[in-house]
Amino acid sequence: MDTVFFWISKLGWKLCSPDSVLVLLSCVTLLSLWARAYKKATRLMTLLVVLILIIAVFPVGDVLLSPLEKRFPSPGHLPENIDGIILLGGAERVHQSFLWQQVELNKSSERFFEFLRLAKKYPHARHVFTSGSGDISFQVYKGAQVAQMLFKEQGLDTSKIIFESQSRNTYENAVFTRRLIEPKPGENWVLITSAAHMPRSIGIFSKINWAVIPYPVDHETRPGNLFQIQWNFSGNLVKLNEALKEWAGLIAYYATGKTAHLFPGPSDLK
Repeated sequence: MDTVFFWISKLGWKLCSPDSVLVLLSCVTLLSLWARAYKKATRLMTLLVVLILIIAVFPVGDVLLSPLEKRFPSPGHLPENIDGIILLGGAERVHQSFLWQQVELNKSSERFFEFLRLAKKYPHARHVFTSGSGDISFQVYKGAQVAQMLFKEQGLDTSKIIFESQSRNTYENAVFTRRLIEPKPGENWVLITSAAHMPRSIGIFSKINWAVIPYPVDHETRPGNLFQIQWNFSGNLVKLNEALKEWAGLIAYYATGKTAHLFPGPSDLK
């Protein structure tokens, strides 16, 4: 059942993401012109241009990302006793890393930087990295392998780090890691992931009865400056994709019982 969910969620998003919608709309418009359905083509072209202008001028992605990133504020301080630190994968560019034989990261690399800092600050805690591959067509290389390469380069003893390498999405990150770690009640575990991804992550960990301390990083929005109008089609489209992917993920995970609440919040930490 989890495999079916994985395939449907990945394929569904590839078809429904904003960039895919714009491409599909362009193709339908062209086909309408070839078919000499000029009225339909005109309407479609008008819709396409309006959508492009809205995305290019208005920071819709920032507006949608803001409530996600504000849901769990960065912790002012952590407990003195930390039993473990979990880093959710997603910042590594898996295929490129193996093609070029060096560590390749994406814009969420802050996850790794914060994990490295906390690992050095809490050397006696259990350090965990969880990520397999979320690529529906390529499961040969794993995110955990890239993380191991990076940690070795940064001087960490990887024999003391626990790597979970079979998960394909956030739900499996949590479930497989819990099965691997077997955390005890009352332990303090820190969870590191991107701020916009934290609500869905906390919802899943709460659902499997694992209380963790959220440690959000990789913030995209600017507090108090969400409605800055400027011409930035590519940047706004990237943020809109990210925001809608998270909101769609929240809906899908709630509908399939993988989270207890539609928009997990601080109450889910109890």
